[in-house]
Amino acid sequence: MSRLLLVWVALTLIDSSQQHARVFNRCQLSRELLRYNFPRAQIANWVCLIEHASGRTTDKVTNHNNAYTSFGLFQINNKEWCKKGKRGGHCNMKCEDLLNEDLNDDVRCAKRIYDRVGFKNWPASFAYCKDKSLPDLSKC
Repeated sequence: MSRLLLVWVALTLIDSSQQHARVFNRCQLSRELLRYNFPRAQIANWVCLIEHASGRTTDKVTNHNNAYTSFGLFQINNKEWCKKGKRGGHCNMKCEDLLNEDLNDDVRCAKRIYDRVGFKNWPASFAYCKDKSLPDLSKC
């Protein structure tokens, strides 16, 4: 009986330590952004940026050639905005906290970035969206 209990505890610990990711479709993502009070007029821009940055996936990690890494749905980097393994950066958060389904901290940081530098923080991704045809969200 105690062996069964040990197995159950081990499996529970393993399961609770894993990151839970979410992949959004366009409509789900646009609804989430509206729920977090992103300006309606910018939703298509944000959806486009997120599609090109992370593929609408919350657990995306991108290692860059410049020794920095981008994390999560918004691909927020550890150069300025978060720190690996500990709270820090301009968003005062651990980068790993950007890799789960809970978008509260991701949104808070993305909005802080946008308020400071606009879409310039995401130059490669936003290049796909600026002055181009944005995602059609009319069916959402």
